[in-house]
Amino acid sequence: MIHTATTSRKWEEVRARPSARSTATPLSHKSWLHALIQSSPPRFALMVFTALILLWTALLSLPLATKSGTVTPLADALFTAVYAICVTGLSTLNMAEHWSLFGDIVILVGLQIGGIGVLTLASILGLNVTRRLGLRQRLLVASDTNPARVAKGTSEQQTIGLGEMAGLLSAVAISLLVIEIGLTALITPRLMFAGYDFWQSLWYGFYLAASAFTNTGFVPMAGGLMPFAADAYLLSVLAIGVFLGSIGFPVIFALYRYVSARGWKFHKRLGLHSKLTLATTLILIVFGWLAIAGLEWGNQKTFGGQNFWQTFMSAGYMSVMTRSGGLSIVDPVDMHSSTLLVFDMLMFVGGGSASTAGGIKVTTIAVLFLAAFAEARGYQNVQVFERSIPNDVLRLAISIVIWGATIVSVSTLVLLHITERSLDVVLFEVISAFGTCGLSTGLSAEVSDPGKYVLAATMWAGRIGTVTLAAAIAATSRRRMFSLPEERPIVG
Repeated sequence: MIHTATTSRKWEEVRARPSARSTATPLSHKSWLHALIQSSPPRFALMVFTALILLWTALLSLPLATKSGTVTPLADALFTAVYAICVTGLSTLNMAEHWSLFGDIVILVGLQIGGIGVLTLASILGLNVTRRLGLRQRLLVASDTNPARVAKGTSEQQTIGLGEMAGLLSAVAISLLVIEIGLTALITPRLMFAGYDFWQSLWYGFYLAASAFTNTGFVPMAGGLMPFAADAYLLSVLAIGVFLGSIGFPVIFALYRYVSARGWKFHKRLGLHSKLTLATTLILIVFGWLAIAGLEWGNQKTFGGQNFWQTFMSAGYMSVMTRSGGLSIVDPVDMHSSTLLVFDMLMFVGGGSASTAGGIKVTTIAVLFLAAFAEARGYQNVQVFERSIPNDVLRLAISIVIWGATIVSVSTLVLLHITERSLDVVLFEVISAFGTCGLSTGLSAEVSDPGKYVLAATMWAGRIGTVTLAAAIAATSRRRMFSLPEERPIVG
């Protein structure tokens, strides 16, 4: 009885206390923000991403951002802000002639932020300030590298554990600096040899290095890369930069762990995600390499006038660029429609998860093909590299493809009506925007303002990702407390 009376008295005291909500102070907005970050990191990422785009639109609208000192039209400023933050590379303006040094710096900072991820960058800055990474920050990084992880609440083995998030952030920061500085050191002497002075070569070299690693596709030189179309050295450096950016930071981190600890001894095996990403990326590069070379072999506007080795090199380089690189040495308008279709397929797939590349991601398409193979062989489970892939991952992969195809279809339909251009040209531009690739048929520079807004929305949806977008809308995972009777429809 004494225990019961004491418990009742304590409960009455608790009920008598004013609640936190009833005593809301001017700090309630801060509490609301903390609650949003904690409850729905994908929705927070969407808000921050959109806010950055609006901020960059305002900065690029300033007269200081243009060489002529005039205000950039809203549609062009917004489009440029979106393709900078979304690291796409499509442009409605002449990059070399329109933007001033201030504008170029704003764009360069934007592509760096967009390339490494908004939440990842925020966590890196927080880690530098506080010297520690709390659970909330670890969950933010986890949602940035794998949005489905927080939404689904999976319990099986993860590619990167929560305890390794601090190491992942360090790997992101170090790889960004080391790779871009290394690429700059390799590119700058080549540009000096081509006739640029030292400071021009250094600036252009760093710009190209950042553009390649973040898979953006910006070229600051007035003549683009056409003067270097047969330069095997420069093209190889750019292709390596795009490849490293497209495989994803978790894979770079896994490779670092694989070779760095205990005196560079190969002691730790690569995880399933890393193996699947590297294997599928290489398969797609080889497929694109052979397909592009074969289809464009006799095309005098592209590779027809080149010898065997030049064609072989150019086709391989363009295949790597479809990962989401966009640093083109060939005008897609001059290519055959069959080649454009191959580009469409490769750009739609894009690069690795949690990378600077876009698309539905190589692991998504790999899971679907593995599921089809398992079904053809009569297996109950999807298995690869001595590991079993959960069914919810397969369902997520199917959802990503369907939502991605829906976004591309709707954008293509609207642009076909607005521009009245041919399907192959419009579809190529839309998929390049969705996959944040940057390869262009010139439609972006010719389209009217409504068309620019459609392409900007497509880039935004492609970079945010269908998983993050769906998780942000849903906010939480719902579970039904009942099950309905099963009935099998006829499929096929």
